[in-house]
Parts: sequence; C-alpha cells; structure tokens
Amino acid sequence: MKKQMNSSPLTKRLLIELGENIKLARLRRNLSVRVIAERVGVSVNTITSLEKGTAGVSVGVVANVLHSLGLAEDIKCLAKDDVFGRKLQDLALLPRKKASKKKKVREINE
Repeated sequence: MKKQMNSSPLTKRLLIELGENIKLARLRRNLSVRVIAERVGVSVNTITSLEKGTAGVSVGVVANVLHSLGLAEDIKCLAKDDVFGRKLQDLALLPRKKASKKKKVREINE
C-alpha cells in the first residue's frame, strides 16, 4: 500500500494547476498520454496522475515530461525568485545594535 502524502490546500491547488498546464501543453502539441509516457519511460497512469495534480509524482518525472514537451527550461522557474529568503538573509547581515551595558553601582559606606 502506498503512503499517502499530506499536502496543504495551497500545495494541492498549485499541483492541480501545474497538471492542467502540462495537459494543455500536451494537447496543444496534439500528443497522446501514451506518447508522452513512452518518451519519458513511465506508465500512462503516471502521466495521468501528473496531469491530475497528484502529489506523489517525482520531480524527475515532471522534468522529463517538460523536456518531452519542449519546455525543459521551465524547470528553472521553480523557486526562482526567493524574495522572503533574501529578506531573511538581509536581516541576518545587518549590523546588530547592542544595548548599552549598565554599570554596576557600588555603594561605598564610609
């Protein structure tokens, strides 16, 4: 029995959109699922799962399907512009301000 992958609703929606985009690219080229499966070296069910947005399809299969559709360069677009990561990195690089040290005051009894 295959392990079920837990995906967030956002991830599920994005995978479905990716699958739909791949399916549209295949149909625009007038290619069948069988032809793509043969080119990639996977089963028809795997291509169908990819086009449905199933989370269990490997990144390697996605990359090979894109290549077979003439869209191999599109793989570079994944995580291309990491705005949030750059902001975090920039914050870590900024000089940190230190609080002034409090001087201990000694009471001198004379």
